[in-house]
Amino acid sequence: MTIGYETAVYSIPARILHWLIAAIVIAMIPLGFIMTNAAPGPAQDAMFNLHVSLGATLILLIVLRIIWRLTHTPPPLPAGMPAIQRWAASTVHFLLYVTLIVQPLLGWIGNSAYPAPVTVFGIVTLPPIWSEDRALSDQIFLVHRNIGILIAALICVHVAGALFHQFIQRDNLIRRMLW
Repeated sequence: MTIGYETAVYSIPARILHWLIAAIVIAMIPLGFIMTNAAPGPAQDAMFNLHVSLGATLILLIVLRIIWRLTHTPPPLPAGMPAIQRWAASTVHFLLYVTLIVQPLLGWIGNSAYPAPVTVFGIVTLPPIWSEDRALSDQIFLVHRNIGILIAALICVHVAGALFHQFIQRDNLIRRMLW
């Protein structure tokens, strides 16, 4: 089945949010690993500040994306798509939404419990949302790390699905999210 240019595509706001979120998340995953393994000092501090700022930005973008998704129906999947592929697509999308909203919130809670300020690009400092508890902070950051790994795996599955549709099934499904 070939999908032509006339196929419904995601709206421009949905595509912008998708690619902004993708760019931030793809940058944050390696940044998270590099900063936690870097030597303490100004470079590590700058990486932590960037990671925290991007995480706070991600909260806003994900909330906007979820609101947009709930108020705007996405384009339908191809009618001939097998049920297992439909299930896989909806499951991966759902898990991405859940992990991408939980992950930065855990980061905020972990920073609050540490306690460390959550300053967004040096402009605004978000209020702490948890009382000081270093032991809890350590546990939260371990979960935060593991969810980061899960997000990386979900992104790989998501991209693999898009590439499968583009190069194996050749149904041009990927065009729904491209310009």
